[in-house]
Amino acid sequence: MMLWGCRIQSPEQQIPEQYLMVLGVAQDAGYPQAGCELNCCLPYWEGKEKKRMAVSLGIVDRLENQSWMIEATPDFKDQLHLLSDGDQPSLKGIFLTHAHIGHYIGLAHLGREVMGAQALPVYAMPRMGKFLQENGPWEQLVTLENIKIKPLKNDSTIHLNNRLSITPLLVPHRDEYSETVGYIIQGPNQKVLFIPDINKWELWQKDIMAEIKDVDLALLDGSFYQNGELPNRDMSEIPHPFIEESMQLFSTLSSKDKAKIHFIHFNHTNPVLREGVERMEVLEQGFQVAQEGSVSIL
Repeated sequence: MMLWGCRIQSPEQQIPEQYLMVLGVAQDAGYPQAGCELNCCLPYWEGKEKKRMAVSLGIVDRLENQSWMIEATPDFKDQLHLLSDGDQPSLKGIFLTHAHIGHYIGLAHLGREVMGAQALPVYAMPRMGKFLQENGPWEQLVTLENIKIKPLKNDSTIHLNNRLSITPLLVPHRDEYSETVGYIIQGPNQKVLFIPDINKWELWQKDIMAEIKDVDLALLDGSFYQNGELPNRDMSEIPHPFIEESMQLFSTLSSKDKAKIHFIHFNHTNPVLREGVERMEVLEQGFQVAQEGSVSIL
């Protein structure tokens, strides 16, 4: 596995022909969050920490000059720029996981007020597609043909080209407006599992341990480090597997399989976002923390 912790900058660094880029690592609202004056956000307001963009991945095939994005976040314009890095590979489509704000509202940039895209494929599960087609302002993107909804089916593979494919996997989550999926991304050299949102691992019909063993890289829900992280809020109303829970569950995995796991989708309160005891604990137990701009060969 080839994984860099920062954006490739120099020509001496070999850029893979097909690769996956982490375009964001934070929960839907990014880091910091609006209205947050707590200790977790103060380092940013004081100029001591950088912002973190909402979770998104980029898929690139340099041989075909093609790219795809998973998620359309509030940071869409910055993530599109990060993905292209001045090279501007042709954006061939966007894959959505679900209808929570940080995962689809970036589609607004495709409308006539901004990019004026022309029939850009947006891949969505049935309820997600219906949500976009029947609710404004998203339905305008459909009627003006800025986007073209491409239906997805659970556990059914979409071939992006002869080298790359992607497969949606239904996962249990707060599905108020749509289903929720994770994805398997398959390239010539590596297979990647991406699940940014899930209620709890034990509620999934699939065996997360087996799925980790079957891939080369696993980008998994790390929204919260531990229970009680949100003051004065019932965290059962926003269920996610706490990183502490996940590390306990995954503790029996081999060192090789643990190293595949990169936690992602961090809430602004999550101490793993910053250097400290909790982040060090994750690394010492053999797991990884996803880094914005990192690149992995596909």
